[in-house]
Amino acid sequence: MKKFADAFNGLKIAFRHKAVMIQLVLGIMAIIGGMIIRLDYYEWLAFIVCIVLVISCEIFNTAVEKIGDYLNTQKDERIKIIKDLSSAAVLTSSLGALAVCIFTLIRRIIG
Repeated sequence: MKKFADAFNGLKIAFRHKAVMIQLVLGIMAIIGGMIIRLDYYEWLAFIVCIVLVISCEIFNTAVEKIGDYLNTQKDERIKIIKDLSSAAVLTSSLGALAVCIFTLIRRIIG
């Protein structure tokens, strides 16, 4: 049970960070949009997976940034590369989620 308590504490800490909150708000907006256009079962599955993936990537990115800042407060090209790679994971998951949204809307519009 302690592992669950630790995990929920991690969520509480994560949602204090602006970048994670932005992804959460965007996820909520996607859910509202999905309710408006009345997604079907499989579209909901895709949306939920995308939302969870993007938020999870952002939480990992935040953790990597915290580790980098802890290890070295000076400018270090190696840590910058690590942080950039972590940010790239958020970007790629976000672009994938955007693609799912676009294809869902196109399918709805075209038929």
